Amino acid sequence: MLNRVILIGRLTRDPEVRFLPSGIQVTSLSIAVSRNFKDKNGEWREETSFFDIESYGKLAERVGSQLSKGYQILIEGSLRQDRWESSSGEKRSKVKIVADRIALLGKPGDRNTKSTSTDEDLDIPVEDFESDEDIPF
Repeated sequence: MLNRVILIGRLTRDPEVRFLPSGIQVTSLSIAVSRNFKDKNGEWREETSFFDIESYGKLAERVGSQLSKGYQILIEGSLRQDRWESSSGEKRSKVKIVADRIALLGKPGDRNTKSTSTDEDLDIPVEDFESDEDIPF
């Protein structure tokens, strides 16, 4: 079975960092991804979708300390569905993207995707953040 997701979008908020009981860092992100399409009248429209992303371990450490709201990033990962029961007994679920690669493409306010290996205006290089660790679940 194949479970791969690749998205390019902008961070909608600063990354949120937390730690598992084992001490492994988890960083949560949210990105906005837009697509343009023609409606049934032939007019161009834009639709924006929002996706929640989690990263673990060394990838989470780098992303949590080096990215902030507005950065344009490429996410590569897999889908994971969390299921739980609410306090009132209702079954709930949420689909997230678990990232195993995040590439920095542009800084806030920059509307063009970067294709160079470094960006002199950034404190960090435009690069891939790859995980060295297995996801702990």
